[in-house]
Amino acid sequence: AVYDGESVYVGGPRLLEFLEAEPPQHLAQFVQDSGNKGQSVIYLIRGENVTAAFALADVIREESATAVRALHDLNVEVAMLTGDSKDVAKAVADELEIDQYFAEVLPADKDQKVIELQGEGKRVGMVGDGVNDAPALAAADVGIAMGTGADVAVESAGITLLGGDLTGIVRARKLAKATVRNIKQNLFFAFAYNALGVPIAAGVLYPLTGTLLSPMIAAAAMSLSSVSVISNALRLRRVKL
Repeated sequence: AVYDGESVYVGGPRLLEFLEAEPPQHLAQFVQDSGNKGQSVIYLIRGENVTAAFALADVIREESATAVRALHDLNVEVAMLTGDSKDVAKAVADELEIDQYFAEVLPADKDQKVIELQGEGKRVGMVGDGVNDAPALAAADVGIAMGTGADVAVESAGITLLGGDLTGIVRARKLAKATVRNIKQNLFFAFAYNALGVPIAAGVLYPLTGTLLSPMIAAAAMSLSSVSVISNALRLRRVKL
C-alpha cells in the first residue's frame, strides 16, 4: 500500500529478501523467540525500514496428535508440507512427532513435492483443504480433501471427509483396507462354486464314478454363490473404525 506518499509492505521473510531490507537489532530477539515457539513472523516495512514485526501462529487441532499416532500404528509415514519457516515447521513436527517436514514450500510447488515422494517409490496420500492444495491432491495416489475446505480441493480429491476431524483419515484407511480384503473374499466365493461345479457338470467325474451334476444342484450352487458374496459384503457394517 501507499501511505502519505510512502510505500508500505507487509509480508514474511521472503519479502525482506525481495526488498533487501534488514530488521533492526531490537527485533532480532523477538523474531528468534517467535520461531522457537513455532510462530511465523510477519514484517511491516515502511519505505526501506522494517518498523514492526508480528508473531502469528496456527493453533494445532486437538485431534492432530491422535491422528498422527494412529497413522504410525498403521505403519504410515507422516510428512508435512507448509509454507511456514523452517523453525515453525520443526516446532510443529516435533510436537506432533511427524516423521518428515518440508518448510517454505510455495503453493505452486506442493504437487512437485508429492511427485518427488512418488519418485522415491512411495505411495502418497495427500490431505488438504485449500485452493492451493488442489494440484497436489490431484497428483497424489490418494487425494483426501476436508469437507470444510474449498470446493476445488473437494473436486480434486478422491476421498472427502465430511468434517474437519483428521482422525477421519485413519477411519478411511481402515475402511479401505477392509473393503479390499472383502472384495478378495467375494471373488473367491464368486469363483469357487463355479470352479468346482463346472468341471463336474461337464462330466469330468463321469468316467470314474458315473457322477453328473444335477441342474438343480447347479442352480442351488449359483444361488449360494450370490448369497455368500452379499452376506460377506454386509459384514463391512461391523468393521470397527
